[in-house]
Amino acid sequence: MADYNEGTVLLINKPYEWTSFDVVKKLRNVTRAKKVGHAGTLDPLATGLLIVCTGKFTKQISIIQDAEKEYTGTFFMGATTPSADRETEVNHTFDITGLTNEAIYNTTKQFTGTIMQVPPLHSAVKVDGERAYKIARRGEEHKLNAKQITIKEFEITDISLPYIKFKVVCSKGTYIRSLADDFGKALNNGAYLYDLCRTRIGTYLLADAMEMKDVQSLAPAKITE
Repeated sequence: MADYNEGTVLLINKPYEWTSFDVVKKLRNVTRAKKVGHAGTLDPLATGLLIVCTGKFTKQISIIQDAEKEYTGTFFMGATTPSADRETEVNHTFDITGLTNEAIYNTTKQFTGTIMQVPPLHSAVKVDGERAYKIARRGEEHKLNAKQITIKEFEITDISLPYIKFKVVCSKGTYIRSLADDFGKALNNGAYLYDLCRTRIGTYLLADAMEMKDVQSLAPAKITE
């Protein structure tokens, strides 16, 4: 049985609508480790690989967070939302009858390489010490600065409008919700992130991750006399 206070790295398949903190809280209760933290937040509506470190391995979190990420997901074309995903209701709609497969494939080229990206207004970025999403949920306006990111691969894997499936390999700090919104604008249209799954962080794979329904098996064995 693992010594959680000494340190472990746990690969978890985060379920839909769970927050990253929900997963950490559950694992803290199960493992009874004094230190538990995650390496790279996933939005509640996203699923996939969440890496949780315990004990002395929490010191490795910043290193893991810096690693390359891989995602698969779906854009919904012809509409936008304030949060750039399904957390909020559609606020604008667009005619997609003029969208062609050629235009969609060609537009990915604009978002490959080192680019500048503005984080979503509904994000965990801090504005004057407060999380941006809290300001946005109050309906108050705020501005976020663009940050440099790198998108190594941006592949369209299926087009069944209004849905477009994709695969992205990117650097730390990349917001796929912002990519969805920017992608829609580049097509003179609108788009939001319909679903998202993180499939890899560095060399850690979702295929090796544990389901939340099975984490109880991580509980330390009880000592009996």
